[in-house]
Amino acid sequence: MFNTIINDRDSGIQCNLSKFENDTKLSGVVDMPEGWDTIEKVIDKLNKLVLVNIMKFNKTKFKVLHMGQDNPRYQYRLRDEGIESSPVEKDLRVPVHEKLDVSQQCVLEAQKANCILGCIKRSVTSRSREVILPLYMGHVTPPGVLCPVLSPQHRKDMDLLKWIQRRATKMIRGLQHLSNEDRLKDLGLFSLGKVWEDLIAAFQYLKEAYKKDGDRLFSRVCCNKTRGNGFRLKECRFRLDIRKKYFIKRVEKHWNRLPREVVDAPSLETFRVRLDGALSNLI
Repeated sequence: MFNTIINDRDSGIQCNLSKFENDTKLSGVVDMPEGWDTIEKVIDKLNKLVLVNIMKFNKTKFKVLHMGQDNPRYQYRLRDEGIESSPVEKDLRVPVHEKLDVSQQCVLEAQKANCILGCIKRSVTSRSREVILPLYMGHVTPPGVLCPVLSPQHRKDMDLLKWIQRRATKMIRGLQHLSNEDRLKDLGLFSLGKVWEDLIAAFQYLKEAYKKDGDRLFSRVCCNKTRGNGFRLKECRFRLDIRKKYFIKRVEKHWNRLPREVVDAPSLETFRVRLDGALSNLI
């Protein structure tokens, strides 16, 4: 019965409707009054569907997130009651700001990473690189904690994430006296904010576990030329600086410059190894 209600919820709806186990997100373009009217009608339709199936909306969770420059910030209503607007909302446990500012996300991710490093320091007696480095790579860096979708836009946010990296590398015995750059070079790591993490994530979206989502994120260039890596991405241009911070935009240029043998890696592990060898010529 529950699955039937959930599956029928988006029939005839003209907006984007994302359905989760305990949450539903409605989104649409509202640059004209017609867009506002469309979303208002969808809200009314969802309300009628809930009433017919003898269910209830949790009004306390109903929030409106107005995004975009020059947003008209229309007022929406549910059962003749205004829906409260919010500057920040969580999407899949990631806080999304109306101005796409990731400062709050960086603070939360840094707090998580700091707690994990504290737990490692208290519970693991060994300080050898064979022990600490895999724990850091597996639980703190991608695909662990420090993997925001948008790169930090402010220096203070990047400095916060780099402080986590410095703390982790200082935990390794024999490297405490070295500078941060020397420790990273000795461990074969790259400073946060560079392209290594982005390219690792891009490979997973383009060829690995998230390929289905990657087909919607990236656009490939239809080209039969022998030059290049044979898997080129279409580079888009944007007027606003905020769009240049997007994960897709950050990846395009560097991915297209990768050698063919790196892009054609059969697995993520092989891609990591080949990327390390090619990255010095990429940056």
